[in-house]
Amino acid sequence: MGIKVHTLLLLCVLCETLEQATATRARAAKSHNNHHSARGRKNESSTNGCNLFMGSWVVDPSYPLYDSSTCPFIDSQFDCQKHARTDTQYLKYSWKPDSCTLPRFDGVEFLNKWKGKRIMYVGDSLSLNMWESFSCMLHASLPNSNATRSRKDGIFTLNFQEYGVSIEFYWTQYLVDIVEESVGRVLNLDSIQAGNKSWLGTDVLIFNTWHWWTHMGPSSQGWDYIRDGSNLVKDMDRLEAFHKGLNTWAAWVDQNVDPSKTKVFFQGISPKHTHCTGETEPYKGSPYPEGLPPENGIVKTVLKSMKYEVYLLDITLLSQLRKDGHPSVYTPDLGVKGEDCSHWCLAGVPDTWNLLLNAALTTS
Repeated sequence: MGIKVHTLLLLCVLCETLEQATATRARAAKSHNNHHSARGRKNESSTNGCNLFMGSWVVDPSYPLYDSSTCPFIDSQFDCQKHARTDTQYLKYSWKPDSCTLPRFDGVEFLNKWKGKRIMYVGDSLSLNMWESFSCMLHASLPNSNATRSRKDGIFTLNFQEYGVSIEFYWTQYLVDIVEESVGRVLNLDSIQAGNKSWLGTDVLIFNTWHWWTHMGPSSQGWDYIRDGSNLVKDMDRLEAFHKGLNTWAAWVDQNVDPSKTKVFFQGISPKHTHCTGETEPYKGSPYPEGLPPENGIVKTVLKSMKYEVYLLDITLLSQLRKDGHPSVYTPDLGVKGEDCSHWCLAGVPDTWNLLLNAALTTS
């Protein structure tokens, strides 16, 4: 589709002791036969009293939701089957919440409900991962649709003309701005100008950031300095910078988004595994050894401080269990990177993220 992740990429504080203890209990993942689970306290983002994010990965013969070879919207870096991944069991797991049933996705029903609306994913390559997943899910429901693809002003759009629905993706690594100053490229933790024109006026916004905050070095991170208020620094603690940047985003949402017109979601932290090559099934055992990352706590802290009620797609724990779902070595032009344990194969885990999004939209 002409969107290349490797081309695009040229471009918490810690939780309180009680929260840490609770999160540890939430990381429990029990396994027997083909049943891989996550148990814990009720998440703030629940639907009709059901915590969609505590549950189990179970084998589902009806999966995957689409055939990657027939979806025209998958970037090559996410198309693991195309790049010689021969095992297919990772495609056969569906997410089953503990206390309710996750609705099956019906693309025609979705487009009829959201007729005339704009839905936009805003973020980095993990937002792209999720956007392409949703595009494939819709395409599987309407393979003969007159959907058109376009790119304008940094926005990639899939437009289902017969329904007047557009599914859009806006690329931004940090949500806050990178601006050119006399010293070079500056990551401004206090500024969001890019979104003023592009993000407003949409009906659903799904935001995401974190992945790039861990990149080190000017060529990788995309900036030369950080502006923190009146201070211009060469670098700073990345969790602290992330927290400040996310607070700026939260203030922007509170000040600019009309809750009667726009539903706002935060995609949640997509976990990176330290090793994923050769993994063929979800994690077995309890608890998950690496625990919940501190950036996950930052997200929850910031969302709780907002006036606007942002729905957290709390995907971190359920995705941690899927070390088998990454492209690993089954991706083009990997070069010296070795293995990709950050992004996700399509079909795969991002389809579940979109099912969770659909469930939240369906009951809202």
